[in-house]
Amino acid sequence: MNFNEKVKQNKTDLISDLRQLLRIPSVLIETPDNLEAPFGQGLRDALDFILALGEKMGFKTKRVDQIAGHIEFGEGEEIIGILCHLDVVPAGEGWKYDPFQAVIEDNKIYARGAIDDKGPLISALYAMKIIKDLKLPIHKRIRLIVGTDEETAWRGIKRYLEVSEMPTFGFSPDANFPLIYGEKGILSLDLISNFQDQHMQLLEAGERYNVVPEKAVIQISNHIEKDFQEYLKANKLVGDAKLNEYTIHGQSAHAMEPNNGINALIHMAHFVTGFHHHPLLQFISEKLNDSRFKKMGLHFTDPEMGDLTVNVALARIDQQGGRIGLNLRYPINWSKDEFLSLFAKEALKYGIEVREKEDSKPHFVDKNSWLVQVLHQAYIKYTGDTTTPPATIGGGTYARALKNAVAFGMMMPGREDVVHEKNEYVFIDDLLTATAIYCEAIAALGK
Repeated sequence: MNFNEKVKQNKTDLISDLRQLLRIPSVLIETPDNLEAPFGQGLRDALDFILALGEKMGFKTKRVDQIAGHIEFGEGEEIIGILCHLDVVPAGEGWKYDPFQAVIEDNKIYARGAIDDKGPLISALYAMKIIKDLKLPIHKRIRLIVGTDEETAWRGIKRYLEVSEMPTFGFSPDANFPLIYGEKGILSLDLISNFQDQHMQLLEAGERYNVVPEKAVIQISNHIEKDFQEYLKANKLVGDAKLNEYTIHGQSAHAMEPNNGINALIHMAHFVTGFHHHPLLQFISEKLNDSRFKKMGLHFTDPEMGDLTVNVALARIDQQGGRIGLNLRYPINWSKDEFLSLFAKEALKYGIEVREKEDSKPHFVDKNSWLVQVLHQAYIKYTGDTTTPPATIGGGTYARALKNAVAFGMMMPGREDVVHEKNEYVFIDDLLTATAIYCEAIAALGK
């Protein structure tokens, strides 16, 4: 059957529910002593909202430790998992609208989380509702699983899977259409230096490993305002100077492709090392100023999954030393041990210690598998697009939490990628098309 008409009947409610969810500022805030909201009140409110909405629609729900949960219908031993997340990255600066007001303009909803991942979550939930309302024959359990710290440490989804049944297969609507059958590994490293610097009061940049830092701020005793203004002009950057504090503004982007952003931290390192020695900043400026490790001779590419990349994500430096955070996205067939050995030797020349913080292995599903074929055909049915192939990405989605799952939408081919950027938005038409695609996919997978 064609689900477009049923989706249109649900359009008003779908948009209303999405805007309510987008208005909840669900940025993770660590509050471990508060067992009722360990990741902050915003995420607790978002989890409450989505589980209550699921119950209102007539679904069964489950809550896990206030950090995860699921919404389910159907019967059978097999479980189709649809994995989404409620947390969003910090909004950042420079929005034309309040990032948590969900303003509609030009058929778009502007808000942090509109495309990553609240829009897709609501779209998938309404697809489940439509399938249930139509009473279509479903012989598996359809389970929408929600986590609350996908953008950081995945504790919500990990805890959920510890105490819940593992889905048989599934998808995560948290990437691109037609679908993503492979995701690069994600490795976070810290570079540590105990270099003491009486002139360096403070340098701060970045908040998350998976975001290109859009702002870098330094407090330094050197009087450098003229040089600072010249650097900004030469590099066509925006910045601020007041007393001994200097700020460079860049452009945020998802760490899976650092070249889509303007890294304020790298620019700050370039600027400062022009007149001042600090080993961490020297290392960034001389060795990490390209996203492919080419300056270090450590670049790598795989024909199936593409380049090894690095995002110079964050910095905290003061007079006693500091830390730089890196986020690597690596393809299959890359030797992590060999790389780390060579990289650590290079860093040691600057007196820098390399520490591994976290590693998530690459995820790969056969692109000729039944799951991939069913989902791809659902996409083709509602878009008519037979030319855009399934792909691999540098991003990491909850799909890798399952053995047999892929990322499936909802960003359409050719759309501007605004994930993790200011003025994030989702096209309303894309929401509706994606909902019909998810209806088709659930109906086919659930037979």
